[in-house]
Amino acid sequence: MKTAALLPLLLLSCLALASVSAQTCGTYKFSNNAIFTSCNDLPVLNSYLHWTYDDSTRKANIAYRHTGVSTSQWVAWAINPSASNMIGCQALVAYHNSTGAVTAYTSPITSYRTTLSQGDLSFPVTGLTASYSASTSEMIIFATIELPSATTTVNQVWQVGPMTGDTPQIHSTSGDNVKSMSTIDFLSGQSTGGSGSTGLGSRIRKRNTHGILNAVSWGILMPAGAMFARYLKVSKAADPAWFYLHITCQTSAYIVGVAGWATGLKLGSDSVGVEHGLHRSIGIALFCLGTLQVFALLLRPKKDHKIRIYWNVYHHATGYAVIALSIANVYEGFEILGQDGWKRVYTGIIIALGAVAVVLEIFTWIVVLKRNKSEVSDKHQHGSSNGVNGNGGGYSAARV
Repeated sequence: MKTAALLPLLLLSCLALASVSAQTCGTYKFSNNAIFTSCNDLPVLNSYLHWTYDDSTRKANIAYRHTGVSTSQWVAWAINPSASNMIGCQALVAYHNSTGAVTAYTSPITSYRTTLSQGDLSFPVTGLTASYSASTSEMIIFATIELPSATTTVNQVWQVGPMTGDTPQIHSTSGDNVKSMSTIDFLSGQSTGGSGSTGLGSRIRKRNTHGILNAVSWGILMPAGAMFARYLKVSKAADPAWFYLHITCQTSAYIVGVAGWATGLKLGSDSVGVEHGLHRSIGIALFCLGTLQVFALLLRPKKDHKIRIYWNVYHHATGYAVIALSIANVYEGFEILGQDGWKRVYTGIIIALGAVAVVLEIFTWIVVLKRNKSEVSDKHQHGSSNGVNGNGGGYSAARV
């Protein structure tokens, strides 16, 4: 009987615990007794946004909460006035500095490879502070912002990432970190977005695809194709196999490179206001020079043609220019993407190709010098024999 009497009490206790664990922003109580008229449970990264909006001044008093944060992590909440991606975001950032104190500041984001440098935002921000609760591992950013446009609906992004000393590092580019975006209407309180299948996640996949295609085509296949032509040609047994390997490699590089260039154009059209001038300019130059190289094959004169030497100079100069620009632009792309891991892998590949090229260059010169010495020796012997037999050896030697 006693056990049966305890069952309702046990059930009520379980329901109470469940309600606490499923607590939403609407039931949250701030330790400083701050009160906000609206709030939103953000869909990922254990985050919540509270605010009070004054339509007459277009100012929003906000509190951004992020739970489950360690003292070695930074958190940020941002709005993007011009787009729904990371570039152009105007961020409020908070972290523990090297002395253990909580620091809050503003950071305009101008590239994917960002360390959240401090700077003024494109709209006024006042009352920026942050607090941290060790018992709940919760960071809260408080601020008053003035909405930067004529609408009350803005794009918002929120993030968390690691710290190194007093420097925020790049956040993860997978999982919930690519889903942490939505639109928020400060007047109505409605929020939309946050799915990982579109938006920021889709753009990151496109950026990564763009980077991989161009690194493989311009950055690896193009130099490899040049090496085939440079080092296999010295072997008579490899003729004309070296030519077909060279053509196949360079043509494949161009086709894959065009695909990478097209993804870059698509990214540019989808990222209004985002400019990577140097990367874009080098990419256009590469596409033009690569196209010229492909069409040059159709206009290649025969070996004994009088203009063949000029064509060779043009072909080699353009080819080496493409390789140099390709490698430079691949590194520029990795800087934009913030992909240090990819950069290390690519550096290893370039070092390996360079080492192979050095070895083959030495071997090529040895073969060429021995061959020239042998040919000169054979011609001298042939000339001496003709001179002894009275067959005009002096004239033959002069011709050699």
